[in-house]
Amino acid sequence: MSMIRDLRAVVRPSLRKINTPYNTYNSYDPTRDPSASSAVVDCAVYRDGRRLRDATDGAVLTPREAMREVRDGGGFAWIGLHEPTEAEFAGIAAEFGLHPLAVEDAVHAHQRPKLERYDDTLFTVFKTIHYVEHAELTATSEVVETGEVMCFTGHDFVITVRHGGKGSLRNLRHRMEGEPELLVKGPSAVLHAIADHVVDGYIAVADAVEVDIDQIEIDVFSPPAKGSTRGADTGRIYQLKREVLEFKRAVTPLLRPMQLLSERPMRLVDPDIQKYFRDVADHLARVQEQVVGFDELLNSILQASLAQATVAQNEDMRKITSWAAIVAVPTAVCGIYGMNFDHMPELHWRYGYPMVLAGIIGVCLAIHRTLKRNGWL
Repeated sequence: MSMIRDLRAVVRPSLRKINTPYNTYNSYDPTRDPSASSAVVDCAVYRDGRRLRDATDGAVLTPREAMREVRDGGGFAWIGLHEPTEAEFAGIAAEFGLHPLAVEDAVHAHQRPKLERYDDTLFTVFKTIHYVEHAELTATSEVVETGEVMCFTGHDFVITVRHGGKGSLRNLRHRMEGEPELLVKGPSAVLHAIADHVVDGYIAVADAVEVDIDQIEIDVFSPPAKGSTRGADTGRIYQLKREVLEFKRAVTPLLRPMQLLSERPMRLVDPDIQKYFRDVADHLARVQEQVVGFDELLNSILQASLAQATVAQNEDMRKITSWAAIVAVPTAVCGIYGMNFDHMPELHWRYGYPMVLAGIIGVCLAIHRTLKRNGWL
């Protein structure tokens, strides 16, 4: 019982914060730039697969006007927001009865891809991935850029909350408005379109990342350019591995939610649309296998690069050792004959000096030839 009381103590303040008057849709947030536009990017009502008119002055409908249209004449509302503040989202959450835990996740972002059900609302989190173009991959290059799309799906509404500069849904909305046979299926059709759009983005990014990995592989197993070192390849591989790991964090957790949407009957998902989620889940599974393969391949390339660096160091050490052995011969001979003794062999012989020099050169050449034949030089 104490656990239940603690839970109520946590949830009730959130409910009181959300159940505010509806005029907070466009309430003023003192922390927001007064010249900035509203968090609502688009708001429309769709009936029989067609978008209804906007406001009389040509502006986008407010969420209150959209829900009034839905309740009066049917259809569903699709509200799109971009990085809303708590104050901007509070009125919408109260009007649509969104759960406070889902609202908190949608406002603060940085969530793991997931699918949750709160009463008659599905809350889905997608990680969007955008490939960052670069002329050359370096040890500090950014390869992928992530964002988030949260989707609240009810019987007569879809609310999308986007975080990040990329991943706009504007083109997706326009494309769907050109396919009324899909929009007539209701909010679940929009949820499927968003999931398909996100996964298609994954496929495009996976293809681009594969090109980077192929280039890294070619560079590692090609002879190094004059003046270059293997250490530079290691830094590039490690950076690409970090970017692939970020990609993996977006793809892998989403696989289970897509499988649930495609396999488990849900009241909020039209049975005809549920079949299309199977295709999304299949594409996502293929991308997930690709990303896992990328990670394993980069591990192998990194190990190969480190092994090549070790081999190069060993070759350098062998060369240094070989020259040290050659230099040791004249050093030893000169050291011996540099000692100040009166009675040493051949000290007063006329041909002693040239014979010693010839002997040193001959021995050094013999050592050099032997070491070169064995691959040390």
